[in-house]
Amino acid sequence: MKNIKAGLVGFGTVGSGVVKLLKENQLVIEQRLGIPIILKRVMDLDITTNRGIELGDGVLTDQLDKILDDPEISIVIELIGGIEPAKSIILQAIRNKKHVVTANKALLATHGDAIFKEAEKNKIDIAFEASVGGGIPILRSLREGFAANRIESILGIMNGTTNFILSEMTNREGKFEDILRYAQDRGFAEADPSFDLEGIDIAHKLVIILALAYGVRVNPEDIYTEGISGITLPDIEFAREFGYRIKHLAISRDEGSQIEARIHPTMLPFTHLLSEVDGVYNAFYVQGNAVGTTLFRGEGAGMMPTASAVVGDLVELSRNITRGISLRTPALSYQRKSILNKIIKNINEVITNYYLRFSVVDSPGVLSQISGILGRHNISISSVIQKDQKIEGAVPIVMMTHQAKEKSIQTAVDKINNLDVVLGRTVLIRIEDETLEGKHNQEQVIS
Repeated sequence: MKNIKAGLVGFGTVGSGVVKLLKENQLVIEQRLGIPIILKRVMDLDITTNRGIELGDGVLTDQLDKILDDPEISIVIELIGGIEPAKSIILQAIRNKKHVVTANKALLATHGDAIFKEAEKNKIDIAFEASVGGGIPILRSLREGFAANRIESILGIMNGTTNFILSEMTNREGKFEDILRYAQDRGFAEADPSFDLEGIDIAHKLVIILALAYGVRVNPEDIYTEGISGITLPDIEFAREFGYRIKHLAISRDEGSQIEARIHPTMLPFTHLLSEVDGVYNAFYVQGNAVGTTLFRGEGAGMMPTASAVVGDLVELSRNITRGISLRTPALSYQRKSILNKIIKNINEVITNYYLRFSVVDSPGVLSQISGILGRHNISISSVIQKDQKIEGAVPIVMMTHQAKEKSIQTAVDKINNLDVVLGRTVLIRIEDETLEGKHNQEQVIS
């Protein structure tokens, strides 16, 4: 075999990065693989826009069949995103006996089972490192590097947009709306950022992570997902007083009969490694029963980091082709027969610590009314901050709780919100802090 020929579908930002990387690192890729990778065709509906990248004559086309029906092309790279026509393109490529590289997290999270089943049936490899974490090799690590481990937990910062916004709000003390506009101006947030801000993008990624880490089949809608639009500067400041930073976190834990999986703003202590991950960076804090704790950190999106993952997959599949093998490792780490439909733990059953900020009228007895309701629902207070200055016309009372069940917290908060002395909705943020577990009940008041 003299070379490997590939076809690229989608010549946008990441597709341009893939072409650029294949050109710039052509020599080192060939030295590692043993033969060159030739990008025979690049397909896009727009064949007139100048991307600033030179392609050979006849390489750029708007005809999909020039890739899917070309017997010389052995790997198809899908980078158009979305569900359709990406799903049909990938399935047709598989049926035409072509291996596939994709970065399409939404497609794999919602239709991955059908795609992986078809790939296994046709003895075709599908690689998707770029679908989660950009240039961070987290999926390959879960599939191969941690193959000897039972993954106990993963905490992840999986979206650069939300991490950038929270970092800027923390470091620059800017309002959410102002930082969002700033992020959009700099290209760190989409014109319509709702997929990022509400955690939908993270949910798609977490579905893939759960499959590789725990061998489970999960739908994105099964995962409790909460966005960051409710985070305000006062909460960031109060978090700092308690020794915490707020991150938009994806959390998963193996609890044996069920999997804990949730996405929401989370307070992390200053000492936690993830609390130091700022800007557009992503990070994964992985706990294995043998390896212990590991941290992966890097750029989670962007042209070249994502292209790095795509081309890495391209090289991996090319190595298999040169040796005449496929399905060397299961796409989802676990053998298909071992992948289970495990129950996702209901958010109401989660037990953790909580930050609560109440907006109340400035009158005596308010604190005792609130603490009384919490006590009747078996919620113990660990510390309280009560300040004189008003926020939006109300006096803030901020509490940190000992570990409590989510259902109890929600029930108590609903009752507190109905008190005449409470103005507006209570802010609730969950806390991940191992040092708080097992502490004796105590109350500390800071005035």
